[in-house]
Amino acid sequence: MPPVPPLECVPNVSEGRRPDVVARLAAAASSPPGVRLLDVSSDPDHNRSVLTLAGEPEGLVQGLLALYEVALAEIDLTRHQGVHPRVGAVDVVPFVPLGDTPMDVAVAAAERLAPEVARRFGLPVYLYERAARVPERAALATIRRGGFEGFDARIQDPLWAPDFGPAGPARVHPTAGVTVIGARFFLIAFNAVLDTPDVAVARAVARRVRESGGGLPAVRAMGVYLASRGRAQVSLNLVDFRRTPVLEALERVRAEAAALGARVVECELIGLMPEEAAREVVRDALQLPAFPALIEDRLRAFP
Repeated sequence: MPPVPPLECVPNVSEGRRPDVVARLAAAASSPPGVRLLDVSSDPDHNRSVLTLAGEPEGLVQGLLALYEVALAEIDLTRHQGVHPRVGAVDVVPFVPLGDTPMDVAVAAAERLAPEVARRFGLPVYLYERAARVPERAALATIRRGGFEGFDARIQDPLWAPDFGPAGPARVHPTAGVTVIGARFFLIAFNAVLDTPDVAVARAVARRVRESGGGLPAVRAMGVYLASRGRAQVSLNLVDFRRTPVLEALERVRAEAAALGARVVECELIGLMPEEAAREVVRDALQLPAFPALIEDRLRAFP
């Protein structure tokens, strides 16, 4: 088997309705040698695309700079609409260690990219999660509170001065907003579509499931309405599947929805899931003490 690349990077861009633009963004991001484009997930209701890349730190940095260039030319947040919170055309760029790569390598990649993005594109940059320089700004949800539309006022507060930005008074880019760059553990983005169009039901389920509402550890959730399907959706981020496995989160959503007279009719995985998390789902669903042995695993063990 080829060696595991040191880093994954999962840029989230505020465009999910124009496939041609998404294709150009993906091509730019994966243009440097050695950068692998593993997945592209787009959603028109969220109006957002999630790219999954893997490679060496410097190759990823160069690919991401190319991504920003295309995004700033193509995305105007003053005309952007979607149900997902966002503060930037390139909304968030997390680096994730793969294999035995230490978190410090991901943090260093974030710190290498951030000042270059500010310098080249005049974008205010906020560092988050393990790369955060201001502890109160480590959580992505805290940075995104109020969205793009509220950031003009927010950035005037000295407490919200960006970590990197253009010279002069802090200001939001007029069409691309701000951008958030960081380093983190694997995040599993998982959506549960309900059999009701009532978004109030989805929001109630999200409140009961997410950690901040007294629900499951390391789970963030929101309820949204999907106009293209006429259904409500519970959108989940599992920020540490070791604390709350995927199946446990889904079962809780099912139970809370049932208590409100609704049921889950479909689930979606946005981006990719680590193998360890997928194995947990199978083990838990089959109520096995350990993940079952697979023919393919045994075959791969032979030289």
